[in-house]
Amino acid sequence: MHFRTDIASTNSHAVPGNDSYADNLETDVLIVGAGFGGIYLMHKLRQLGFNCKIYEAGKELGGIWHWNCYPGARVDTQVPIYEYSLPEVWKDWNWSERYPGFAELRKYFEHVEKKLDIKKDVAFDTRVTGAHFDKPSSKWVIETEDGRTARARYLLLATGFAAKRHFPDWMGMDKFKGVIHHSSFWPDAGVDVKGKRVAVVGTGSTGVQIAQETSKTAGSVTVFQRTPNLALPMQQKPLTKEEQYNRKQEYPELYKYRMTTFAGFAYDFVERNTFDDTPEERQDFYNKLFDNGGFEFWLANYKDLLFDEKANREAYDFWAQKTRARITDPKKRDILAPLEPPHPFGTKRPSLEQNYYEMLDRPENEVVDIKKTPIVEVTETGIKTEDGKHREFDVIALATGFDSVTGGMKNMGLRDVDGVPLSEKWKMGTWSYLGMTCAGFPNMFFLYGAQGPTAFSNGPSCVECQGDWIVDAMRKLKEENIKYCDATREAEEEWRRKVTELSDKTLFPQASSWYMGANIPGKPREQLNYAGGIPLYGKECREALDNGLQGFVTA
Repeated sequence: MHFRTDIASTNSHAVPGNDSYADNLETDVLIVGAGFGGIYLMHKLRQLGFNCKIYEAGKELGGIWHWNCYPGARVDTQVPIYEYSLPEVWKDWNWSERYPGFAELRKYFEHVEKKLDIKKDVAFDTRVTGAHFDKPSSKWVIETEDGRTARARYLLLATGFAAKRHFPDWMGMDKFKGVIHHSSFWPDAGVDVKGKRVAVVGTGSTGVQIAQETSKTAGSVTVFQRTPNLALPMQQKPLTKEEQYNRKQEYPELYKYRMTTFAGFAYDFVERNTFDDTPEERQDFYNKLFDNGGFEFWLANYKDLLFDEKANREAYDFWAQKTRARITDPKKRDILAPLEPPHPFGTKRPSLEQNYYEMLDRPENEVVDIKKTPIVEVTETGIKTEDGKHREFDVIALATGFDSVTGGMKNMGLRDVDGVPLSEKWKMGTWSYLGMTCAGFPNMFFLYGAQGPTAFSNGPSCVECQGDWIVDAMRKLKEENIKYCDATREAEEEWRRKVTELSDKTLFPQASSWYMGANIPGKPREQLNYAGGIPLYGKECREALDNGLQGFVTA
């Protein structure tokens, strides 16, 4: 069966009255991506009088929420933290539950469109395949897959950190006669799994959500797990309009507060260490975090959790004890929640689950440890593992993740002032300045990508922190009539050193995670995210801006 493997555009571009699709488009600013980041930049820059256009590969606003419609897809940050701080958007918008699913997030973006009128400047189904800076005109020349060209003074990349899908290289994937899809190319109409035999490959947040959701109606679900997900209870709750209405006067303060916390949430690590408390106090504290749900056990825990191995082990042991108590099958218990940690707790983003462990504990469902028995091939009827076992399936869900953080930018034909592709420059590792610019790419800024707080934060907080900085930098360039702004190689080297240094103080490097680029064969192993937290990150970036664009060459 043929299944989709890329985001190639699929339809014609003529939209009456919208010049965004024009060939030889001239604009001040070209933004790539119409998710949280692209929309925010567009809205803020329009207010400063910039003429902006967005190129978006999908058919709608919403970024990841346009692509994500697999079973159980929902956000892992509770509202109202997971939304714009723009009063014109939040004041008359209400959610139905603490952690909305993809359908409600799509409705949210329809509401955003009503309020901010973004689409009139968006070219949908438009995929960027090349971009280079033309020195004589001081403009970016951007090429699209269908041969259109645009010229812009500024190029802003809001492609998100999970823009490039990762497909495993098993033999026979094209032979499978059933239904097979990558999670991010799940058909909008859904897949009927009622009574079917379902395979879920991967146990990141997507794999957890698909397994949990499809188990409700499938005949059986088999999860192929390489590393156990140290998932935390979501504690989902419905929300009423009244309770949201009553809280709205607190929203401005809440949005200010989220920018003062390490990861941009409404809570933060406590100001004490694990062993400052007695074992009883510690148990009570851990239980409270678990009962509150969400990421509190990860990001509102003791402040030494991510730095001290002994402290981390205390948290892991508590997690394992709580989780193992929910699994009756001893074999599954050891695969899903082993007594020995697979990696320090929290060094991979935990997923939020509702009844994942209970669902997989059901006798009709199976968990296969592919560290012990790797998948060797996909056949016409199922999946074969190294031990010679062949399991038959009707549906295969590939929750095999993304070439995260850097994959999207390396995949769009970006070339520096000397014509060298970014994919070449980043082959042996990643270099950026402030996690928003690259040397040799003048007047180009990006957000929610490499060497920013990206994966250690929630999307909207990171987007607004970086988006505000980019907008302020562009305001400065405009006011001071600076035509050309380029990060220096020295500034990049220094930033990379800082990112590595911050990471090395933590336990993050001990895990083979996508944070470290370790999920993609052949990708250099390095810290791809800024691990110092949003407040420190914001401070460092502001200093560069306020000290006369320190680290940049301008003309």
